Amino acid sequence: MAIEYLKRGKSDAARAEEDAKTAAVVTATLQDIETRGDVAVRELANKFDGYDRESYRLTASEIEALMAEVSPEDMADIKFAQEQVRKFAQAQRDSLQDIEVETLPGVILGHKNIPVQSVGCYVPGGKFPMVASAHMSVATASVAGVPRIIAATPPFNGKPNPAVIAAMHLGGAHEIYVLGGIQAVGAMALGTQSIDPVHLLVGPGNAFVAEAKRQLFGRVGIDLFAGPTETMVIADDTVDAELCATDLLGQAEHGYNSPAILVTNSRKLAVETLREIDRLLTILPTAPTASVSWRDYGEVICCDSYQDMLEVADDIASEHVQVMTDRDDWFLEHMTCYGALFLGPRTNVSNGDKVIGTNHTLPTKKAGRYTGGLWVGKFLKTHSYQRILTDEAAAMIGAYGSRLCLLEGFVGHAEQCNIRVRRYGGQNVPYGGAAK
Repeated sequence: MAIEYLKRGKSDAARAEEDAKTAAVVTATLQDIETRGDVAVRELANKFDGYDRESYRLTASEIEALMAEVSPEDMADIKFAQEQVRKFAQAQRDSLQDIEVETLPGVILGHKNIPVQSVGCYVPGGKFPMVASAHMSVATASVAGVPRIIAATPPFNGKPNPAVIAAMHLGGAHEIYVLGGIQAVGAMALGTQSIDPVHLLVGPGNAFVAEAKRQLFGRVGIDLFAGPTETMVIADDTVDAELCATDLLGQAEHGYNSPAILVTNSRKLAVETLREIDRLLTILPTAPTASVSWRDYGEVICCDSYQDMLEVADDIASEHVQVMTDRDDWFLEHMTCYGALFLGPRTNVSNGDKVIGTNHTLPTKKAGRYTGGLWVGKFLKTHSYQRILTDEAAAMIGAYGSRLCLLEGFVGHAEQCNIRVRRYGGQNVPYGGAAK
């Protein structure tokens, strides 16, 4: 493989050092929340969000008042976006069927898709109010039939953001808390004196939220590791530098550590994109954030061939992958590791982030190698069951089971099978023996 880096971001070692510092802070904070509950949560909310109130859960009247602050046009847009998310989530839900099959005469096997019974949805919003994240988590959980959905979001400019609260409420949240960061996900997962713990945590967040979810996994389920936004543009000379630069910086503005990577087989496009990024950073209102991400995490990779581009892209396994080439369908067919694909110049990552209907909570930090993004199936548990209807089937399966248990040395297991053979098959199988 022949590749050339025209620009590199921070080294893996530097990134690992940052991750270790984040992990230490998160460990101590979660221990504090588990030990002191509401008191710790209040201190953290005051320290990091400068926000204090008697209860961090919004009342029904507060929710109603906040929704009244949303303009009719904004409310219509929120409802439109949420409708698209619900449509796709419902189509996904409809594809998941309970099954029951007779695998042998008298042997019935099946599975049921059962909603997770309580979910905590985190909606980021300290720097930018992430209205769309409420659709992705809360509305999708609602489509799945989750009976208890709680949602948390930090204050924005010192108060609950009306649009975010509206999206949470319309999405189907049963409880809404104005809490951010580690204190939000910690309180939802561990529980406090005033907040009952949930079974599953979902939603994107900064590096501290992502690390908190990682450390809480096992105590609760999580959707995936959804940390700082990542974006990749795979492009050839069918598109221009302005389009590539816009798509890279459009995601780099998320935070100070949002990787943005161009992979191309056109050195000319690579050089022009670097120049165009410099130009856009002089006029982009969010340049103070995007420029830091681009400086520390931006990369431009030149490859000799489309195959090289594919292999580089699959190795990086970026969260968002914008493909703009003369063979977009070839990348769709052959790419295996990513969060979501955005195919062709007519679409873009912002469509997926805000309105088109696919879920924008996606795997980061190479997690796309083993999981896809948040979807309605994440809120469902597939549980199997078995039933034997006839004496003949019980004796036949029991005989096989007994012999296979003894093959592994499990005498007690074998006797569970043998007693069925004796009772339903009329065979005299001694304790510890194997049905023949």
